[in-house]
Amino acid sequence: MISWDEPLRTTQGAAAAKKFAAELDLHTAGDLLRHYPRRYAYRGELTDLAALAEGEQATVVAEVLSATKRDLRGGGRGRPRSLLEVVITDGTGRLTLAFFHNAGYHLKELRPGRRGMFAGKVSTYRGKKQLAHPVYEMLPDDGTGDERAREFADRPIPVYPATKGLASMTIARCAATLLDQAEGGGGFADPLPPDLRERHRLVGIDEALEKIHRPADTDDIGRARKRLKWDEAFVLQLALAQRRKAAGQVPAKPRPRVRDGLLDAFDAALPFELTEGQRKVGGVVADGLDSAHPMHRLLQGDVGAGKTLVALRAMLQVVDAGGQAALLAPTEVLAQQHHRSITRMLGPLAEAGLLGGADRATRVALLTGSQAASARREALLEAASGQAGIVVGTHALLQEHVSFADLGLVVVDEQHRFGVEQRDALREKAADGRPHVLVMTATPIPRTVAMTVYGDLDVVALDQLPAGRSPIATHVVPARDKPHFLDRAWERIREEAAQGRQAYVVCPRIGGDDGDEEGAAGPAPEEGEEARRPPLAVLEVARTLSQGPLSGLRVEALHGRLSPDEKEAVMGRFAAGETDVLVATTVIEVGVDVPNATVMAIMDADRFGVSQLHQLRGRVGRGSLPGLCLLVTEAEEGGPSRQRLDAVAATTDGFELSRVDLEQRREGDVLGGAQSGKRSSLKMLTLLRDEDLIGEAREEAAALVERDPELASHPPLARALDDLLGEDRAEFLEKA
Repeated sequence: MISWDEPLRTTQGAAAAKKFAAELDLHTAGDLLRHYPRRYAYRGELTDLAALAEGEQATVVAEVLSATKRDLRGGGRGRPRSLLEVVITDGTGRLTLAFFHNAGYHLKELRPGRRGMFAGKVSTYRGKKQLAHPVYEMLPDDGTGDERAREFADRPIPVYPATKGLASMTIARCAATLLDQAEGGGGFADPLPPDLRERHRLVGIDEALEKIHRPADTDDIGRARKRLKWDEAFVLQLALAQRRKAAGQVPAKPRPRVRDGLLDAFDAALPFELTEGQRKVGGVVADGLDSAHPMHRLLQGDVGAGKTLVALRAMLQVVDAGGQAALLAPTEVLAQQHHRSITRMLGPLAEAGLLGGADRATRVALLTGSQAASARREALLEAASGQAGIVVGTHALLQEHVSFADLGLVVVDEQHRFGVEQRDALREKAADGRPHVLVMTATPIPRTVAMTVYGDLDVVALDQLPAGRSPIATHVVPARDKPHFLDRAWERIREEAAQGRQAYVVCPRIGGDDGDEEGAAGPAPEEGEEARRPPLAVLEVARTLSQGPLSGLRVEALHGRLSPDEKEAVMGRFAAGETDVLVATTVIEVGVDVPNATVMAIMDADRFGVSQLHQLRGRVGRGSLPGLCLLVTEAEEGGPSRQRLDAVAATTDGFELSRVDLEQRREGDVLGGAQSGKRSSLKMLTLLRDEDLIGEAREEAAALVERDPELASHPPLARALDDLLGEDRAEFLEKA
């Protein structure tokens, strides 16, 4: 039985192995056979020569009439260059075959009088139809020629991801050689258990590899793909199931709800009723905090669904139980916003030790990288002493000298902004076991992504918006095709300002002397799209607007190059209604809450991703007034960029847009390769189209890990899991 990790040098030779390693990073038999064809070409129906049309893929059966070799000028390195012209006929017409390479070899094969099958793309040269470098197979003279010809025409041709130094045909030939060797050596160890294969009607691994690399027809391809998708989905779900089981065995200090504590006082003071969704999700989170094992929960909800309120109630439960909670935010603006909003919502409950504070209260500390030394020292002391029950901060929370008296809960806002190592650094600051973890994201996640990328987390969703949230109308503004639409956009902002309302104008970058340091690089130009001009910048746009279409209005700029005090001051003036228009980068993408802001114009909107656009427009319509989002673009109508914007304008359903977003970008390596630089672990599986299969694989994996956590009874499966993870991915899961 041949091994998956058999070096290619022993099966393909040292020279070929060196080329595979250099060109495609393929080193073993398993690497090569899992380098699947990306598509299949078809030779086409058998065609009469007289009926051939230029540009079509054709397969013909014909007899060789003549073969003429002649030398050409211009051979490299002093060597002559040869052309072999072969004329074939099927009785209805004639066709020329042209070979510029290996003319001597083809001349021996294509002797006059022999019949063969010839396949290629029809072109015209000097008024005559020809096939240049056709694929061909000579037919035997035993009467089976017609049957062989039909099989030849119907058989799919695998087309592999290739490089300049390794052509698709070379890869196909090497894969075929390896398959023959495997067949002669007893095949490969099948990682999927026999009972699972039987339940889901899956072919064996040897048959799947044969059918994917050398299919006889499209049915073969379908059966092979189904089996190979199961390999990826099942092994991936096994890794996550083992991770969930291991997490359930790690100790954590329970943080039960305490009666008549801060949480009860907070709930009693709320000026509104919790939504049904907030009560339900809050109950699930509360139960998780009361566990003797660390809660690992992903809280997802659309923009404005009230995730911060759910998280704050969880933090208060932990504080009531004698612990502390840390809220990790990706930017200083968002950390400051969280600190302000949490302090405001708590009121006297956040004034422990201060005159006028409640009898039972805590402190909310803020820790960022750009704080003044005195404020930083105070925040560090409050966290270390336990005086601050809630500590809000940026990456500054992760530094070694930051300590907590009793860290019981870590809340991570906008999970996708942080790496595994960063979250792990904060989690390790708990003194007693591991803290509970609540990850929040306002980027709705398709079910399949939740089952894979976040497969080791228990997912809960807030899918109900609080009462009082207003609808947001979204329109695409084609600034280049219809410049008067842009003029009308500025008029709309002036109209809103005249009624005492406010507006955002978002730009991809800051401007000035620096580069695009915090804006959206955006999707790369699609094939056929024009090269882009530099993206619009906050500093230039703010100046242009204040001197032009928005002159007379109070216009300010907000971006990451401002100092923390400057950012705080700018946001404070905007929140207080002292600024009419805030021109900003994506620093306002999440967490900024100004109910009086009703309009947002996003400049160069095609440079932002679908989910980012949805996040941005969630900054308007946050009060009783309806919101308006204008997607300003110079992208051509009907192009891929405009299609993205049209999709955003068509719906405010973040879950629907998350599917659109995923369709337009590859899934990446769900086990951390995006961070480690490794190739994607998903070669055959697609997260959207294979939703049902992934769900079935998840159930099968959970059941198997429950029966056999270490896969002791399934050695081939355990090896497949080791191959999938490797050292770096195993470490990724350990920290996740």
